Amino acid sequence: MFIRYCCVSALALLLSLCCLPAKAQVKSLPLKDLLSAVRNYSPSLQTDSVAIAIREAQEMATKSNRLPSLRLNYQVDAGTNNNLPGGYFANGIVPANSRVRVEGNTSTGLGDLGVAGFDWEVYNFGKFDAEKKAAHADVEVERARFARSKYEVQAYAINSYLQLLRLQNLLHIQSLNIDRNKEIRQSIQSLARSGIIAGVDTSIAEAELSKSRLNYLELTSQFRQVQLSLSAISGLKPDAILPDTSFAVQLTQYYKDDQPQDMDTMSHPAINFYRSAYNNSLVREELIRKSYNPKVSVQAALWARGSSISAADEFRELSKGLGFERGNYLVGVGVTYNIFDAKRKRLQLNTQKANTSYVAKELEEQTSLLNLSIEQANAALQIAQERLQEIPHQLEAAQAAYRQKLSLYKNGLTNIVDLNAALSILYRAETDFTNANYSYCKALLQKAVNENQVDALLNALK
Repeated sequence: MFIRYCCVSALALLLSLCCLPAKAQVKSLPLKDLLSAVRNYSPSLQTDSVAIAIREAQEMATKSNRLPSLRLNYQVDAGTNNNLPGGYFANGIVPANSRVRVEGNTSTGLGDLGVAGFDWEVYNFGKFDAEKKAAHADVEVERARFARSKYEVQAYAINSYLQLLRLQNLLHIQSLNIDRNKEIRQSIQSLARSGIIAGVDTSIAEAELSKSRLNYLELTSQFRQVQLSLSAISGLKPDAILPDTSFAVQLTQYYKDDQPQDMDTMSHPAINFYRSAYNNSLVREELIRKSYNPKVSVQAALWARGSSISAADEFRELSKGLGFERGNYLVGVGVTYNIFDAKRKRLQLNTQKANTSYVAKELEEQTSLLNLSIEQANAALQIAQERLQEIPHQLEAAQAAYRQKLSLYKNGLTNIVDLNAALSILYRAETDFTNANYSYCKALLQKAVNENQVDALLNALK
């Protein structure tokens, strides 16, 4: 295992040192600086952050549910005082007029009324506490959502950073391939002028050189697309996002075979989010139960009024109706309970229980998917390690074959087809080396993501 680790580390170090970017004079961007920019700028994280603030404000507002209400009202009214006995439903549109007269009277009277009404729901058998718990559970869900988004954005940024490093190495390999094709073309031109080989080889060399340049342009386009994607979540300029070539070595060193990392799937952000959603649904069930409990209220009222109609039923001057003449107060304790709410409570509670069951199934599903992803990452890591152990043999053989074919071609002992075949084999071996190293690093990254080791990884990379 130690030999295997040394082999992998040596390969990663060789790739990082040999496959330098074409523009070495441009300063590279460390991963920690990129992630810092992502955390401060990412639109999705900003949205989730605002959502947390909203939920926290709602939680603070819930605490005011215990406050009593005190309503003040004053009115001056002019009209007739002509009524008959008999009950009716006011429905909020029939003005109060309590005087009963034997004969009709259409004279106008003026009066005023001042009312102060106090209502305080002092106890409701746990509803207040259930509302507070429900509001706090909403905050916890949003915080868990933010943590999950942050975790996913970080993993995406690291993976894209690794992809940039891969493309950067492929660009360097392609640049080497272009130089080799230029060397071959120069050799062909010299040999053709000497009459050693046919001039048609020059056209073949030009075609291969053009193909190499086109491949370089395609890789450049891919590199630019990844830069733009990272720029969109970090706010950095695309040209400033150039990977540090030591990243692959640091990532490899984090996972030493003799220092295994402990999994922490129980507190994984993805699992925490669904667990908080499940707890939130349970709290909502309790809130529904408490919402239909009886309510104990303290009520009080103080009112005074005046009227231009005297106690002897005399219609006086209208100005007499201004100013209070009589006052009253009323204090009491009331209990309110709607016995028909039992049906509504049962229906609403059944709906919430169905939601709880749904969220519980989602939690189980995510746990199973996470365990599956861990197994897949371990399998991919094992295959990637085996590929890295075999790659040096392929690369060494391809380099030797190309050198031999180039030497033979310069001496007129082989043809352009064999030389191009050897060049293609070398290019493929170098590309396979880069892709194998990328696959290994990607498997390590996926392992860190699935085992909730991203924070530990980032601390190690710093």
